[in-house]
Amino acid sequence: MKWPHKVRHRKNGPILARIYKPKAPGKDCRNPYPSYRVTWMVAGKRMAKSFQRFAGEGGAREYAEQRAKELAQGSQVAALTPGEARSALAVRDALDAYRRETGKTVTPIQVVTEYLAAVRRLGERPLSVAVAGFLGTVATVKRVDLSVAVEEFVSARETKTKSKDGKRAQLSATYTYNTGLWLRNFAAEFPGHAVCDLGKEHLDLYFSNKKRADLAAKSRNHIRATLAMFFRWAIKNDYLSQNHRLLEAVGMERETVMGADTDFFRPTELETLLMSADDTMRPIIALCGLAGLRQQEAMRLTWEDVFRVPGHIEITALKAKTRSRRLVTMVPALAAWLRPYRDKKGPLWTQHRDTFHAQFAAIREPHKIPARKNGLRHAFCSFHFARYSNENLTAAQAGNSPAMIHAHYKGLATKKEALAWFAVKPAKAGNATETPQPKAAAK
Repeated sequence: MKWPHKVRHRKNGPILARIYKPKAPGKDCRNPYPSYRVTWMVAGKRMAKSFQRFAGEGGAREYAEQRAKELAQGSQVAALTPGEARSALAVRDALDAYRRETGKTVTPIQVVTEYLAAVRRLGERPLSVAVAGFLGTVATVKRVDLSVAVEEFVSARETKTKSKDGKRAQLSATYTYNTGLWLRNFAAEFPGHAVCDLGKEHLDLYFSNKKRADLAAKSRNHIRATLAMFFRWAIKNDYLSQNHRLLEAVGMERETVMGADTDFFRPTELETLLMSADDTMRPIIALCGLAGLRQQEAMRLTWEDVFRVPGHIEITALKAKTRSRRLVTMVPALAAWLRPYRDKKGPLWTQHRDTFHAQFAAIREPHKIPARKNGLRHAFCSFHFARYSNENLTAAQAGNSPAMIHAHYKGLATKKEALAWFAVKPAKAGNATETPQPKAAAK
């Protein structure tokens, strides 16, 4: 056999590999090697591998013939050294294990490209340290069904509608009920969806539905505010990613609400309402119309609140809508209407709010007095501002802001009408104690 032994894939094909016999050290051997060596060329690079025997399984000839076949077929495997081949197989096994564990398929080139891009940006910082730092700043989002999350949210808020130790509840039961109604309706539109599955398209679809399109713009804005509140809660509970971007949905854009004309009762209507009311309804109507109390504020009062401070009605922080204490001047007409109740104790109203609305309608309708939302309070603010021309004074009495008074109640009534409103007294006022009106402050 001639050495080096030439290996071809086919009989007349090109020489693709050579096998060199061992060389013993000697006088004429400058580069001795004790084993058979297989050499081949890949992309202009000479590759080599040593073997202890020439023929047989695992021998130099078998290996050389395999390399020649791969080179003839254009395979790139021949370009790998044994060490590189082992590394490639290890990478393949690692990626296969990752696929079985996560269900995600990643190619070796993706791994290498992303890793090198990351370490270039990190400089001397180890990648593992950077990952640990990042994970310390973000939360792992949990997959929770939307309807389940809504019930959890509503349940947590309902506990805040219960008063404890005689203190006012943190949340209004009516407001909490409406919040739950809107959110349950939203969840029902997307059954089987987790909170983290929600996208901007879901919100756009929800608000484009005819059920929402037919609502007033103010009502849609209330629903948007409720959803935004729910999303903030979901972030805190790791049900939604911090960077969810749901509020960027077109459907979540707040609409401009066109202000409707402020409607209110007139002096003759107030007199009719007070004269027609019974002893339980009359104080609430009088307080709302002649002191500007909000209906729920009046219903929270006790008679001690009404008569504790001479000449004033005390709205404590626990009973005020704004949770800020204020004293409301008891005008002479109001003092006259409340005089028969001076010896009473306990709460002014012990029934449900819906009962008040039903009884108020029963008083109003026989006299053909129109239903006017918040008409008593609106009347107080309109007539008080018309009489004193001082938004700060009216705001202090009504528990509102001067800007709100000026924007909504300016120019709605004349001073003559205002004097008539605050002159509505019972037919037999007797010697009711009256307090003087506050003087109009200079503008």
